[in-house]
Amino acid sequence: MPSTPHRWITTPLTAGLVRGALDLEPTAQGILPHRLPAWARDQNTDGQLAMAESQPSGVRLVFRTRATAVELDTLPTKRIYVGAPPRPQGHYDLIVDGRPAGRAIATGGNTVTIDLGTGALEHGTGPVATLRFAGLSDEDKTVEIWLPHNETTELVALRTDAPVRPADASGRRTWLHHGSSISHGSDAASPTTTWPALAAARGGVELVNLGLAGSALLDPFVARTIRDTPADLISVKIGINLVNADLMRLRAFAPAVHGFLDTIREGHPTAPLLVVSPILCPIHEDTPGPTAFDFSRLGDGRLLFTAAGDPADGAEGRLTLNVIRDELERVVARRAANDPNLHHLDGRDLYGEADHRELPLPDRLHPDAATHRRMGERFAAHAFASEGGPFAEAEG
Repeated sequence: MPSTPHRWITTPLTAGLVRGALDLEPTAQGILPHRLPAWARDQNTDGQLAMAESQPSGVRLVFRTRATAVELDTLPTKRIYVGAPPRPQGHYDLIVDGRPAGRAIATGGNTVTIDLGTGALEHGTGPVATLRFAGLSDEDKTVEIWLPHNETTELVALRTDAPVRPADASGRRTWLHHGSSISHGSDAASPTTTWPALAAARGGVELVNLGLAGSALLDPFVARTIRDTPADLISVKIGINLVNADLMRLRAFAPAVHGFLDTIREGHPTAPLLVVSPILCPIHEDTPGPTAFDFSRLGDGRLLFTAAGDPADGAEGRLTLNVIRDELERVVARRAANDPNLHHLDGRDLYGEADHRELPLPDRLHPDAATHRRMGERFAAHAFASEGGPFAEAEG
């Protein structure tokens, strides 16, 4: 609880202070940011997606204030995997006038314990946590608190020692990105250092991150969500989760991609739209899914992934990353003849063979913090390049 209650001003947590969320669900404690709207969540039947979309990757509180101290009460939900190494704690990043100014961890909160062997879930309850950022200047400034990208987080209360008002975002373009756990931020160091957050900062754009761990599966309700969400720039990173889940065969893949892009274009007919294929992942380059857990290194504190498919099954239409890359390139080339604002990026330009030799994927599937930074820098250099970049600002 705050140490000097008489000094504090409590500001209601409303949509005007929250960016990057598509819905704010009222709860017994406060509000729960969601990255999919309620109607889309109602069409979902997958627990993995439900968990992913409730984790607020890219969601942040943004406001103007002269406050020298800020307190935020939150109720996180922390995941515990039975038999696996502990998950890293979720971080809250403080940004003041665009510059890093602090970082905090919420202790306590709820838990969900997951048995990797059986899939069984056990829920536990815990106390609300209070984060405190102090020692800020008393000048009028823009304050951002980025919520943990990997922890479902209810917002309970915001207190400051000076009044708060919404910050003006006019004049900045909005970039909406959809992808897998890599886009969600798996194994990034903090919410502002996921590769999409880093790229957005370099590009000077407002981020809406629809990176959904394990769940970039061409779901029609996700396409409709993108269609209906205001955005100036859109990118979709497609492929790895389809292999992970062994979800569809080659016959269904290209038509599904066409349908996904058709739906996006219904709401954004001329917005720059960048289709990104998978980054390098050696276990699945030529071996289909499904992806399975490899427990052989648990004694060393490492949970690895392995490809459970058979390379010979590619002849039967099972998807590999190389097959997906080829198909995506063909789909985009075919559509681009009538859609000059549609673009393609080979994911290996973000992380390829040379990168893997230098920075191998620690669990064989997800990049580490250094690789997130490299990918963010490369995406920004490609997409926001002043000359020829698909997201370059138009002159005039």
